[in-house]
Amino acid sequence: MVRDLRNELKQTRPFKSLAQEAYLSLQRTAGLLEHELELALKPSGITATQYNVLRILRGAGPGGLCRGEIGDRLLRPVPDVTRLLDRLESSGLVERARSGHDRRYVTTRITRAGLKALDDLEGKIDAAHDRQFAHLETSRLKTLIGLLGFVRDR
Repeated sequence: MVRDLRNELKQTRPFKSLAQEAYLSLQRTAGLLEHELELALKPSGITATQYNVLRILRGAGPGGLCRGEIGDRLLRPVPDVTRLLDRLESSGLVERARSGHDRRYVTTRITRAGLKALDDLEGKIDAAHDRQFAHLETSRLKTLIGLLGFVRDR
């Protein structure tokens, strides 16, 4: 049986609209999924947002990316990408270098330590995702992905 959001939240009054219920359901679901991801990441000392940055930089390859490009690719926007990169750099997981021709342009690259951290975490994260979605068959997962894409497309 599908969980009823009103009961889950112990809310006695009906939602104002289906749109409100859909929004709150998305937020509740995202919060629960992210909490489980944070628990898997906690022993490593890396947050979900830092993990996201490391994945982005691994995907960018040896060329790296500038701060703005990293910010544009984050799953959840953050107000201060510079400070986020400062913490990753001080941990030795990324490195930054200024461009020779334009000193304002700073390229961020993942380090070997950052790649190793991702490799070490990959199994835990994959297992968490498997647990989170194991009860959904492939067709329902594809439907969910498609519906969420429609929501983002508005």
